[in-house]
Amino acid sequence: MDQTWVQRWKYWIAQAPVKPGVWRMKGGGHYVRGRAVDPRTGRMREVSMPLPDADAGEAYRRLQAELDRVREGHMERVTARVRFSEFAASLMEKKVLRGDLASAKTRVTWAVVLEQHLLPAFGDMFLDAIGRADIEDWQMTIAKRVRRAEYSPVTGNGWLAILRVILNAAVIEHDLPRNPMLGIRPFDTSTHNPYTDEEPNSLTPAEVPTFLAEMRRQVPQHFAMTALGFATGLRPSSLRPLRRAGATPDVLWDDGILLVRRSHTVGDEVMDSTKTKRRQRLSLPTELIDILRWHAEQLPPGPMHDSELLFPSDLGGFRSSTVLDKPFKAVGKAIGLRKKFTPRGMRRTFQDLCRAAHVADLVARAVSGHATDTMQQHYSTVTGDEMRQNLARVISLAGFRDAMARAEPAESQASETEVVGKVVGSPADALRGA
Repeated sequence: MDQTWVQRWKYWIAQAPVKPGVWRMKGGGHYVRGRAVDPRTGRMREVSMPLPDADAGEAYRRLQAELDRVREGHMERVTARVRFSEFAASLMEKKVLRGDLASAKTRVTWAVVLEQHLLPAFGDMFLDAIGRADIEDWQMTIAKRVRRAEYSPVTGNGWLAILRVILNAAVIEHDLPRNPMLGIRPFDTSTHNPYTDEEPNSLTPAEVPTFLAEMRRQVPQHFAMTALGFATGLRPSSLRPLRRAGATPDVLWDDGILLVRRSHTVGDEVMDSTKTKRRQRLSLPTELIDILRWHAEQLPPGPMHDSELLFPSDLGGFRSSTVLDKPFKAVGKAIGLRKKFTPRGMRRTFQDLCRAAHVADLVARAVSGHATDTMQQHYSTVTGDEMRQNLARVISLAGFRDAMARAEPAESQASETEVVGKVVGSPADALRGA
């Protein structure tokens, strides 16, 4: 007769016990569960754990031994030994249900990091058996690949952060005697700079008009989205889910208002908040509204025209996260751009445009959604001309030019000894004075 399996206590076990408190586990081994009075509290205390390598007799003896330890008031907690793979899967499921991993992209990242990096290294290990040395060995393996430039240290720190979250939760939930993450330092990122003088991933204010004009000429279907990105510094993930129509549109045409309140990352799933959890209400100038209106009027009949989205795909759904990659590359090549410029660079370019237009920092942050000065600075690229002009103002205020003009030619050519002599006099003059 086929065995009937039921899921209880997070495991698939036989419906009926083979011995008191002992159930067969699907896949092998047995699960034990029982209760005894703890003399320290006078209350019932539960013993519950899987024994994947024990037969029914051994499982029953182990259960009775643990119950006797409870009755004797043994101080150690009786707990199941859980493997890293089981706990990580359970924790991720809880985080999804709680909304901690609200973004589809974040969930994909967790799944990929677990499958490709953490489970191969720690998956079969019991949580209480993972030591600091195990983590350091794994980290050194990644460090070698970072040194070979196969990964960036920032990527390695992302994996390390997920491992830290899992083990920190394990320490709390399973009352582990120690946290193996203590003392584990992240990868050094001090020499890793994704934005350099040669590759700032931003356009200068002088380059923006040329780029936009070529975008309008070569790929007009992407012109409005690019213009809005330059004008507001919004992330592409905030631009893709914008709706121009429907019950709750994000473009209020008559009022010239743009509501930024959603984020799109992967597939058809939209998160009802932005990456920074901030909802924005942007007042757009007429010129920008006119560009968006022109774009909406140019949408061809069919799925794109019928879609509620401001920037729909050919099928009327969300554009892919890479939709602007090829157009940006083609436009950059057409105008002779000698640096890599990606859609992410629109956010950086916006900050530079704001400074060139003397937009107040408070207004720039309100538009782009940056919460702090630090993040605003992170997305800024100070050009040589901008620095030169501002230093010229400092020099003018300090009176450098006037100081040079007032200096007498004879004094300017005098040696250091002559100048000192004029001030303090010679030794002979000093003696005569005495």
